[in-house]
Order: sequence, then C-alpha cells, then structure tokens
Amino acid sequence: MIYPSIDEMLKTVDSRYSLAVLAAKRARQLRERNIAKEEAGLFKEVTSALEDIASGRITFERTKDGIK
Repeated sequence: MIYPSIDEMLKTVDSRYSLAVLAAKRARQLRERNIAKEEAGLFKEVTSALEDIASGRITFERTKDGIK
C-alpha cells in the first residue's frame, strides 16, 4: 500500500491536479531550503511533501493566477 494514500490526500484538496501542483511546489520548497537529511540518510522531497499534505500541515488557496 502506498502511504499516504491518494484518497486520504484528496480530502484536503479539490482535485488530483491541485494535489500534483501542491506537492510539486512543496517539494521544490524543501529542496531549495536544503532541509537536513533524515536519520536514515535519505530524504525524499516528494514523499515529505505528500506527507505534509496528508497531515494537513500544507494547505492551498486558489487565486485567479493559479494555486498559492
């Protein structure tokens, strides 16, 4: 099973497209900030971004120009 599940994340966003855009933006933020590596030695920005979305730590706001 994939964690976090897409069904779980779709409860916090309105579409799969919004989920993809939100995850990409968050992963880019994490990469730019050079977040310290996890204890295991590997840090996956996309996985961390999806976990943030699933837990509700990251939200989105729809504007005329796109997702903010």
